[in-house]
Amino acid sequence: MAVPPSYSDLGKCARDVFNKGYGFGMVKLELKTKSSSGVEFTATGSSNTDTGKASGSLETKYKIKDYGLTFTQKWNTDNTLGTEVSMEDQLAEGLKVALDTTFVPNTGKKSGKLKTSYKREHVNLGCNIDIDLSGPTIYGWAVLGYEGWLAGYQMAFDTAKSKLSQNNFALGYKAGDFQLHTNVNDGTEFGGSIYQKVNNKVETSVNLAWTAGSNNTRFGIAAKYQLDEKTSVVAKVNNASLIGIGYAHALRPGVKLTLSGLIDGKNFSAGGHKVGLGFELEA
Repeated sequence: MAVPPSYSDLGKCARDVFNKGYGFGMVKLELKTKSSSGVEFTATGSSNTDTGKASGSLETKYKIKDYGLTFTQKWNTDNTLGTEVSMEDQLAEGLKVALDTTFVPNTGKKSGKLKTSYKREHVNLGCNIDIDLSGPTIYGWAVLGYEGWLAGYQMAFDTAKSKLSQNNFALGYKAGDFQLHTNVNDGTEFGGSIYQKVNNKVETSVNLAWTAGSNNTRFGIAAKYQLDEKTSVVAKVNNASLIGIGYAHALRPGVKLTLSGLIDGKNFSAGGHKVGLGFELEA
């Protein structure tokens, strides 16, 4: 088996079928471009159709491949500045070390995080530490893989309070066009998902979640159908009778249009349904 995914990527294929291709209640524009010197730029802007609030962000990324270095800078309309410097496969093969910092000029608030990860066949490990002199929080995770089986653990330890603030387990199985994922978060939140790629055009996903001590079970099914190389449609429904549909079409190379809608099946005549519009431009 190849290198297993990180803990946060377990069950990602199933989540993507549920989440990608939708943008309910939003009008969004995204632009990606790359300079001749190799600097990558990503600019996004969005407006909430319910509140009218607009937001935006700008990200620049520059890689020095010979030294395994990546410099990333981010800014958003909340006036938060972020900088990350990472080095991969230099100190040891499969080892990545990064320093991630944020700064808010309006308040002077600063924060930082030291990130490390290590991956090789059958193993994917990681540890992040908040840079906080009053008592950093240590985040750690590990995923083991063997013959398609995946087992993962994720934790967060608050050194200031000397206790675990997060304690999660996951178990899964991956076999080509089929993936199964289950997880338990803090002993109270239970979840599971199934992903299947039926053929080159159809992907399906089912998810299930419930909370200990509650009769509230969440259930949903989703599917994606690739009409042709330029066009795809997605649809999903859950046990709350919320129906989501999406349509994506590449108008031309580097230009993609996305339309989506969310229908409340229980209150169809009452209105309150949401629509979304997105443009992605890449040059």
